[in-house]
Amino acid sequence: MSKFNEALETYNKEFADKLDMKVDADLLKAVTKACGPSIYNRDASKVSCSDKDEMDRVRKNFLIKKLGLEDNDKLDEALKDVCNQMGSSNRNKYRAMFYYLLVKKFGKESMFS
Repeated sequence: MSKFNEALETYNKEFADKLDMKVDADLLKAVTKACGPSIYNRDASKVSCSDKDEMDRVRKNFLIKKLGLEDNDKLDEALKDVCNQMGSSNRNKYRAMFYYLLVKKFGKESMFS
């Protein structure tokens, strides 16, 4: 199995086991591909909700640049919501899963089809 498919399998398992969510497999695959090589680096493959600089990067580089969203307070609220949804005790907030949840939250699925 390729490393990409192993990562997808991990994300699907995390969604099912830890978040008790069913996911759109095609959307998850597309969002994971959009993450690029970061999914293969142990540190870069995860998002730290407690790191303000990290949250600013996700806001600027993913929400504003990638998804084309307008810079406003709704972005910060969405980041907090996804952090809470993934759980404060969950140390494995995988970037692809985090981005997937943001894409769903803002209804931007069509950008990844």
